[in-house]
Amino acid sequence: MVVLRKILAVMMTVVLLAMACPVPVGGQEAVPPTVSARGAVLMECSTGRVLMAVNEKEHLAMASTTKIMTALLTLELGDPKEEITVTDEMVRVEGTAMGLRAGDTVNMESLAVGMLLPSGNDAAMAAAITLGGSLEGFAQLMNERAREIGCEDTNFVTPSGLDAEEHYSCAYDMALIAREAMENPSFASIASSKTAKATFGNPPQERTLSNHNRLLRMYDGAIGVKTGFTKKAGRCLVSCAERDGVRLIAVTLNDGNDWKDHGAMFDYGFSLLSTQSLPPVPDITLPVVGGDEQSQLLRVVAQDVPSATLLPDEFDRLERTIQLPRFVYAPVKVGDLLGKAVYTLNGQPVAQTDLIAAEGVEYEPPKSAWEKFCGFWQWIWDGIAGLFS
Repeated sequence: MVVLRKILAVMMTVVLLAMACPVPVGGQEAVPPTVSARGAVLMECSTGRVLMAVNEKEHLAMASTTKIMTALLTLELGDPKEEITVTDEMVRVEGTAMGLRAGDTVNMESLAVGMLLPSGNDAAMAAAITLGGSLEGFAQLMNERAREIGCEDTNFVTPSGLDAEEHYSCAYDMALIAREAMENPSFASIASSKTAKATFGNPPQERTLSNHNRLLRMYDGAIGVKTGFTKKAGRCLVSCAERDGVRLIAVTLNDGNDWKDHGAMFDYGFSLLSTQSLPPVPDITLPVVGGDEQSQLLRVVAQDVPSATLLPDEFDRLERTIQLPRFVYAPVKVGDLLGKAVYTLNGQPVAQTDLIAAEGVEYEPPKSAWEKFCGFWQWIWDGIAGLFS
């Protein structure tokens, strides 16, 4: 899967140079915007295809966009309502903070809010030490999760994104991480919030924290995810936007004009893509074993008509594969899941729909030898009787 993703990324990459190939849209040519970033990627979320890129595999510092991974692990590995006591080690960190002090009580969900909105380095430290036992232990968890997602050019050292030797990623990997994180409902809810509540202190008090991601207020459809800055990394931004069912991830690393660049990247992406209903699956019949003789063929239907996010020339190149067993055993209830129909483009799945039973079939126990014997002679008798009727 990692190899296939890499091949797809290379195939779909459009390098932002003067020689970049424009994409035809509705008879016109959509030209990729020129951005100021050292590394950049625009990714479509449903397939992970890359719509445009600049040095997308170059190893670069990513500053506090690191906290996308830290917050994701905090929500995946920690109980959101689990409370911890903040230690001096957790707050002994420079840079932006959510305001934790040693002795404070805070839960894991509030730490995620503190990371994603005001970019709290103290929140990242508290979560890392709690979940990993140490910064080194948590870095190992971060790197393991990155490999699961498919990142090949990322190495985490710090949970906050403060500069460190061998702490790096690339625009493409950061897009993969953000895409994965935005599939987590809790993460997506926090990252899309302009303000959010967090409870911490000694005693704990509810506070309102503001999001540093100005794009949430600047761009129609923006729904996340994280800003970042250090002197080494420069301005870094990972953002997500959604319109009419199309969801995009934009990443810029070391970009002095990131707000404007992300708006231009999203405008370009939304001009290319649309969500289209796919060809419906025709009704299918499936043999049933163990049912009554009147119901040996079962009607199978699609649960819904799927849709996919496509470029203008892709609809006609879709392929559909029906995945069903050769037969099913009775009993079968209406609505039972029997298989699925998968739509692919260039060998990559873009949509699917479940195939379900449109009718029920009751189980009929097999007849005994005596019942079969009697049935045979009854058949003969009925035939003879028919000759004289």
